[in-house]
Amino acid sequence: MPTKIETFIKTQLRSDLPDIRPGDSVKIYQKIPASAGATAGKKEGEKIQVFEGLIIAKKHGKGITSTITVRKVVSGIGVEKIIPIHSPAIEKIEIVKRGKTRRAKLYYLRTAKGKRARLKKKEFAEAIAEEPIKEEPIEIKPQS
Repeated sequence: MPTKIETFIKTQLRSDLPDIRPGDSVKIYQKIPASAGATAGKKEGEKIQVFEGLIIAKKHGKGITSTITVRKVVSGIGVEKIIPIHSPAIEKIEIVKRGKTRRAKLYYLRTAKGKRARLKKKEFAEAIAEEPIKEEPIEIKPQS
């Protein structure tokens, strides 16, 4: 029989999260308290702020304490945010593109410059599946 804490944690887990991995470029829509005069039709005292960057680490498994570290460069200065993915302050997480990686933690991107700081693209499986397959007949000629 589950304890009260386990049942509470199950109610707090989000089910609408995409499959996010290190190397993905993501947009994170986060609710922040707004100033008193700047409400525009949203819930009183709340607005949405978008943080777009590259996931360099995913930690603490799949539970309620799981976090991601998102990095972006603003005016030549690296900015990192550690975001708890099951937080109620997160409106949604949107994957912009996937990067091909061979490591779980991409901390080397902090010091990498230029071409070394880029990741190769990884195609979405949905995009590949939508393309029609064109098959042309192959002629086999006997060797003489």
